[in-house]
Formats: sequence, C-alpha cells, structure tokens
Amino acid sequence: MTLLAIDWSGILVKAGQFILSFSILVVLHEMGHFLPARWFKCRVEKFYLFFNPWFSLWKTKKGETEYGLGWVPFGGYVKISGMIDESMDKEQLKLPPQPYEFRAKKAWQRLIIMLGGVIVNVILAIVIFIGIMWTWGDTYVPTKNLHYGVYADSLGIKIGLKDGDKIIAVAGKPVERVGSVGAEIIMQQAKEITVNRNGQNINLVIPAGFIGQLNKNKLAGFSYVRYPLIVDSILPKAKIVKGTISKGDTLISFNDTAVRYSTDIQKLTEPKGKNVVLKFLHNGKDTVSAEVFIDEKGSSNLGFQSMGKVLGEIHTTYTFTQAIPAGWNKCWQTLDKYIQNLKLLFKKNEVKTKDSLGSVFSIANTFGSVWDWQGFWTLTAIFSIILAFMNVLPIPALDGGHALFTLVEMITGRKPSDKFMEYAQTAGMVLLLGFMAYALGLDFWRMFT
Repeated sequence: MTLLAIDWSGILVKAGQFILSFSILVVLHEMGHFLPARWFKCRVEKFYLFFNPWFSLWKTKKGETEYGLGWVPFGGYVKISGMIDESMDKEQLKLPPQPYEFRAKKAWQRLIIMLGGVIVNVILAIVIFIGIMWTWGDTYVPTKNLHYGVYADSLGIKIGLKDGDKIIAVAGKPVERVGSVGAEIIMQQAKEITVNRNGQNINLVIPAGFIGQLNKNKLAGFSYVRYPLIVDSILPKAKIVKGTISKGDTLISFNDTAVRYSTDIQKLTEPKGKNVVLKFLHNGKDTVSAEVFIDEKGSSNLGFQSMGKVLGEIHTTYTFTQAIPAGWNKCWQTLDKYIQNLKLLFKKNEVKTKDSLGSVFSIANTFGSVWDWQGFWTLTAIFSIILAFMNVLPIPALDGGHALFTLVEMITGRKPSDKFMEYAQTAGMVLLLGFMAYALGLDFWRMFT
C-alpha cells in the first residue's frame, strides 16, 4: 500500500472525532476529582489534559493550579497535594501533613475525591444516552424484514451458510435486529445458529475455531445483508457521460456483469478514473443504460437507498420524559454487554486477548470516516461507561485501588502507611504501563501484518 492510496481525509475525520471524544471524557473525569478536592479545601497543583513528560504543549497558572495540555494522548490527571498519584512525587511526603493536603483529609472525604471521576463518567454516559434517545430515537431493521436473505462469505460458507439464508436465531435465541448476529455468536459462544432456507428452519453447527476467527476478523467475512441497489440521489460530482439515471432506478448490471443485490457490487473491482456502463430497471419494467465516470476514489457519486429504507426499518421516537428511562436502560445494557465480553477473555474459549485488545489506535478506528454526530455521541457514551468501569477496578494506581484502600481504612480504622501506598502505586503503574505497551504493540503488529 502506498501513501497515496491511503484515505487521509477519512483518517483525519476519525482522529478528529477520537480527540474530541477523548478530551471530553478525560476533562470531565478529572473535573470529577478536581471539584470535590476543592470543596474539601485540598490544594490542586495541576490539571492536565493528556500527559506532559518533559514539556507541555500549553500551560497557564490560575491561583494555585497549573492548567495545561500535554502531548501524550493517553489520558490526563489532576495533581492533588499530599497524594501519591501518577506523578510519583514523593518529596512532599517526607514532610508532616499540611491541612491543605489530601492525606490530611478525613477518609470519607478522600473516598469522594477518588470516586468523583467515576461518578462523573457514569452520569455523563446516562445523560448522553438520554440525549441520543431524545434526539434520534431508536432505529433498527427487524430480522423478519430480511426479504432477500444474506450473502454467505468465506466464514459463513464453512458452516454451511448459503446465499439467501435468513439467520433467525443464535444458540436457540431469536435474533431481533439485523446486524447483531456476529456479536451474539461470540458473546454466547454459540454452538449452532438457525437459518430459514426456502421456508424451512435449519440448524447449522458452528465448528471449533470459527468463533476465534470471527473475533479476530472483527466480525468480518461471515455474512452480509442483501438488498437491491435503488438510486436515491445523484450527487453534484456525478459525471453521466451518456444516457440518463433517475431517482428510484434499480441497478441490474455493471459493465455487463449482472447485479441483483448490494453484495454483488461489493465483489466487483471498480476501475478508477474510467467510464463504466451501468444498466438500471426503470419504473419496474424498462431497462435503461448510462455511461458513468468512476473517480479516482472509486466512486460513481450516485447515492443509493440505505438498507433500512429498502428493507423497512422500525423507528421509535421518545419525548424527553420517555428518553430518561430509555437512556438509563441503554447505559446499563451497554455496560452489561461490555462485562460479558470482558469475561470471555478469562475463560477457556476461542476469544483470545491478542485478537480483542487494542490501544488508542483501535479506539480511534471505531469512529466513522465520515463525521456523524449520532455515531460520535453513541461511542462517547459507550467509552464513558467503560472508562468508569475500568477505573473502579480495585487495581493500585486506578481510582478503584485508592478507593479500596480507603474503604479498608474506614472499616478497620487503620490507615495504610505512605510507604505502602508508594509501593502499591508503583506496582500499579508498572502493571498499567505494561498493559498499555502490550496493547500498543498489538496495534502496531496489526498495522504491519
């Protein structure tokens, strides 16, 4: 692959969405620590978005706090006086505790300060999900509307899936929404799926190794929904050299190769910078042809109807009061699915850590190459509740680790020594940095292999 072949505009859009989403999450998370620290009269020395080893991209001081922007986009931090944190600044611990220091505050106050970031991330996720439900509602294509079935790709063929099959159940559980089959197979570690083939229900056995490969492929290579390609719009950049194309025309041929469904066109190689002959069914009975220029990006600049519009989708709208319980439920359903997926990594099954784990590059790649606000806020909400869960884990160096030690102190009445907290923080930092390095290495490995 050459540098010219890379879709740089798409990469920049992905990067822009990731940076904005990540910045919102980090700033609000750290604000969750900052505000209660100030309420309890702790001195906050630094408030940073991203880490700043050796130098900062920008910084300013207001009152006792230095606000800044680091250059390593792996998180952020607030440095509270008298607390052993990411900075590993131990000099202040050699002196007697001062009234403005974190270590001088009561246990319940320290607990609130430590859990503030997690609480903010949970609230943020709920608020965003409520906003999504209120603004966009819920839209999906029901399985019963798979009028043309699916296209069986290589992985699907291995288990006996055929073109036109309609997948109706995974491990005996009915599939309600189109697009959820692959994830359900992995989450349930399914042994079989049920398809409707020519009006009859057939069970297809999932062999050993299939789930591992599906997970490694990020759900690709299994099956794709089939539907006719119906012209929805002709973009201004479209160049129709000869003939006419009308809205509502159905594509039936591409350079004399028959096209019935969306999956047929995906298998063809579009000649870039050349003209192609397209044939359409007009008004459901007449055949018309047109010569269309394919640009250097491989696009004809013809807009086709979405899958939902062709097959028929269910759209539920919510008033603000209705969106509150809907958003609340969506938040906890998202967390439940994440925990289920996380559990798979610790079970003896085909889901391997090396195929599922990723760094900031994997996270950034989940955003679309075209800016979509609904997708942006959905992913931001998902990452917010995941960030809350990961931070509350009882691991030293994470908020949950500090909270655990504080809870033990509140129960036993014995406060861990500064030396113990120092060792615990060091061990936690080594663990987390090693984990991050491993995830980063996996992403680089995938890029080059």
